[in-house]
Amino acid sequence: MPPVRKRIRGYDSAKTRAAVLAQFRNVREAVVGLTPEQLDGPTRVGDWTVRELAVHVASVVEAVARHLDEPEPAERELGLLDWPSAAGRAAARIDEDTRAIDASDPAGLYERTASRYEERIVGASDERLVPTRYGAMRLADFLVTRTVELVVHTDDLNAATGLGIPVDRQALAAGTRLLADALAVRAPGGAVEFRVPPYAVVQCGGGPRHTRGTPPNVVETDPLTWIRLATGRTSWAEALAAAKVTASGERADLAGLLPILR
Repeated sequence: MPPVRKRIRGYDSAKTRAAVLAQFRNVREAVVGLTPEQLDGPTRVGDWTVRELAVHVASVVEAVARHLDEPEPAERELGLLDWPSAAGRAAARIDEDTRAIDASDPAGLYERTASRYEERIVGASDERLVPTRYGAMRLADFLVTRTVELVVHTDDLNAATGLGIPVDRQALAAGTRLLADALAVRAPGGAVEFRVPPYAVVQCGGGPRHTRGTPPNVVETDPLTWIRLATGRTSWAEALAAAKVTASGERADLAGLLPILR
């Protein structure tokens, strides 16, 4: 079990950069084999079709190259742990932008996007500010947010198509940690120990802080279930009923804090 986080978490930039590309390649291999009928099928993401969801996944990665092509902002406006609360406010704009993308050739779109990402990310400084739709962020921080988006929407595509697209371990680790840390920001305190083995442990929630021995309030779940809880793909009650979450202690009910991405 990793140690409980006590400070702002660092991320290995090289691993994050590679994870974004690895997960995008996983999705690309699946998407290029979909039939027109499959692409026109429904998803759990609003009224998006599989085609629109696939296009959005490409836009998640394309945004890295696009923002690197734009002038660098004068100052940072958003930290990494600010992103989860800011992301939900852009939902309407994301929907509009996704529908505006030419979705007639997903295979070509994915090929161009991967090439652009690989070309632009080489030599780009982690400290370079990029003008995202949420505010100016460090490139290194923006890349961590891409792992969340890629893992979430890979799961959405799997739910819609049954393809079983694999999830890159490093992408899952980064996304899990960011959303766990965001939970601790949303509910500061040390009354509850929240565990997502093997990637994250945080303390959260008001009340007596645990310092030694067995914590009185413990919540534990697996990484993919946590991603689903944090993004509203499943509810606290559903996860408990399916034995995907264990919660012990009178303060171990996180239902009122979820989802993290609203």
